[in-house]
Amino acid sequence: MNNSFSGLPPRSGLGLKTEHFREVLGAQPDIGFFEVHAENYMVAGGPFHHFLGLIREQYPLSLHGVGLSIGAEGPLDLQHLQRLAALIERYQPQSFSEHLAWSSHGPVFLNDLLPLAYDAPTLNRVCEHIDQVQSALKRPMLLENPATYLAFQRSTIDEADFISEVIRRTGCGLLLDVNNVYVSCINHQRDPLAYIDALPLHAVGEIHLAGFAEDTDSLGDRLLIDDHGAPIDNAVWALYRQVLERVGPIATLIERDNQLPAFSVLYAEARQADELLHCAGSRS
Repeated sequence: MNNSFSGLPPRSGLGLKTEHFREVLGAQPDIGFFEVHAENYMVAGGPFHHFLGLIREQYPLSLHGVGLSIGAEGPLDLQHLQRLAALIERYQPQSFSEHLAWSSHGPVFLNDLLPLAYDAPTLNRVCEHIDQVQSALKRPMLLENPATYLAFQRSTIDEADFISEVIRRTGCGLLLDVNNVYVSCINHQRDPLAYIDALPLHAVGEIHLAGFAEDTDSLGDRLLIDDHGAPIDNAVWALYRQVLERVGPIATLIERDNQLPAFSVLYAEARQADELLHCAGSRS
């Protein structure tokens, strides 16, 4: 699928971790791109910027935000947005993405990505915030579908319909997190593929894959937790194959933020994704 929402190559990428800076620079692995969390680099200098600058010279880059609080009831943090715009100006990443979530209330920042009620006021607010972000950054952003564990009784709009309307109104793209789809649909007893088919797949600019933890809820039902601390589950790989049948080869990130293994382990998962991307490209 050829789209204008991301300049990333249709390859697999890895989240760039400080533990792997020197190995990446020394080995120069065959990776399609690296992705970093923008908030880790919102300082003027230091070793993080030193290494990222060297790696950016060799690889495409994706910036992934976790602190804009797109869904918050209050206004966006303008200082945060200015720091983000400066970071994007500095590194000229091929892609920028953020979450459909909120993480702030007044002056308090909560270190979590919290769910939204899907109704008309929330829809208007999210669209206004995305318009503001895209205007400040002078580029379209990608909006990531959430992993959720509860639903609000006051929601009047289906989640996939909500995301579709946000994308229609704002012109932003979609970061399709396949693991989030699987986690949410299992938790809410929905069909993951039906959810995907209800999304505006023409707007997908990047895909995320990750692992999850498993527990049970108070009723004894299966509860999945998006913890980014395990290998990608076979069920998520299977869903990813079905996604690629629909969208063709799209830049795909392997996410791992906890229980970080050796770089070679992550690289093996990236190679597995690359094989599936190559097959999808051959079909298309």
